[in-house]
Amino acid sequence: MALASVAKVVLGSLAFGVFWVLAVFPSVPFMPIGRTAGALLSAVLMIVFHVISPDDAYASVDLPILGLLFATMVVGSYLKNAGMFKHLGTLLAWRSQGGRDLLCRVCVVTALASALFTNDTCCVVLTEFVLELAAERNLPAKPFLLALASSANIGSSATPIGNPQNLVIAFNSKIPFPKFLLGILPAMLAGMAVNMVMLLCMYWKDLDGSSSPIDVDGKRMEAVEEGAGAHAGVEPSPKLQLGSTNGGSGYMSPLMTENISTKHPWFMQCTEERRKLFLKSFAYIVTVGMVIAYMVGLNMSWTAITTAIALVVVDFRDSEPCLNTVSYSLLVFFSGMFITVSGFNKTGLPAAIWNFMAPYSKVNSVGGISVLSIIILLLSNLASNVPTVLLMGGEVASAAALISPAAVVRSWLLLAWVSTVAGNLSLLGSAANLIVCEQARRATRNAYDLTFWQHIVFGVPSTLIVTAIGIPLIGKINI
Repeated sequence: MALASVAKVVLGSLAFGVFWVLAVFPSVPFMPIGRTAGALLSAVLMIVFHVISPDDAYASVDLPILGLLFATMVVGSYLKNAGMFKHLGTLLAWRSQGGRDLLCRVCVVTALASALFTNDTCCVVLTEFVLELAAERNLPAKPFLLALASSANIGSSATPIGNPQNLVIAFNSKIPFPKFLLGILPAMLAGMAVNMVMLLCMYWKDLDGSSSPIDVDGKRMEAVEEGAGAHAGVEPSPKLQLGSTNGGSGYMSPLMTENISTKHPWFMQCTEERRKLFLKSFAYIVTVGMVIAYMVGLNMSWTAITTAIALVVVDFRDSEPCLNTVSYSLLVFFSGMFITVSGFNKTGLPAAIWNFMAPYSKVNSVGGISVLSIIILLLSNLASNVPTVLLMGGEVASAAALISPAAVVRSWLLLAWVSTVAGNLSLLGSAANLIVCEQARRATRNAYDLTFWQHIVFGVPSTLIVTAIGIPLIGKINI
């Protein structure tokens, strides 16, 4: 892509700079409007400055990703009320040896779950739970939020369904699911372990809090699940506060708590206990089905939406309380970000950086791989990882094709690994980071504001070391 006119490059860079500043400093003194409004402002500036046309701006909004994010929030709400976190809390607390042991468990569980449920899904579902988990043990929230976000990114690198950029890579490269998994799995496991050790080293003294186990009977965990709303067979009281991820603080009216399901003849013949058991069992079954559908290659977004609507229909009552738990401001933020990034790409600056560095980025030498990795790291944090993959994927594969067919596969896997781990570099590096940050800031209980600088202090060394350790392991297992 050729470099645009000077005016377009300057104005597009200015609009992107507004987005970057407000995303990093959402309460900046001269414009304390927050990340969501900042993303919309920068999107509007891209259009006002004629960097991108209105039609192109609408087209740049990635509806499949927004649909996936929306649906996973809904599914996550039902899973909370189906008792998933009660069991997860028992698992994490079983014979726990204190804060350090708990941090390790959060890292392992998050990384493995992200490979199957996507990193965004895990961060949506687990953020408030991790905050509660840390608070109940008198532990600081920061190490656990960093563990959640960084482990989710690292774990998601192992499969084509782990994150959106891997999905793009798997689609364009035609690499089968098993080959993709085995090609990156050794790097993912090593990266997960190294990231965990770095967290322990950096926050060793901060993890000396209470080592008392969570009540395995789930009594203390009920407070966590209570914040998800009043669904999946859990009968709410008229004054139960909605645990909205968008920070809502309203109370449910008696009309919203009406148990419509008891009017259905089938439900009238069931005891309340049986109805709850049926709804909880159904939530687990359709969630497992959703994961299987991902693995066989069905459309991720529509699979998640179908799962969400199945849960809503079978619950057989007004879905408004559940839908109120969706963080709509987060969806708006991503819409503005998509338009902003698309406009910035139209300036030609990201493509110009690649064209300049391409001759030094051959995948058949250590030096070339190092240069290529640095380019991917920089672009992934400057223009986001999905646009970086879309921009560089074809070019990297074409250059590798001149070497050998095996080099083509390895180049795609390298792109998947580096662009995903690059998300840990800064708060803006991946959607998962922003989800954790916004969910934690808007949590109904134990809210915590994870700042850009708090994240980058750990993110930079972790990203560089984990990326470097993983690169030699990429593609070592062939099938």
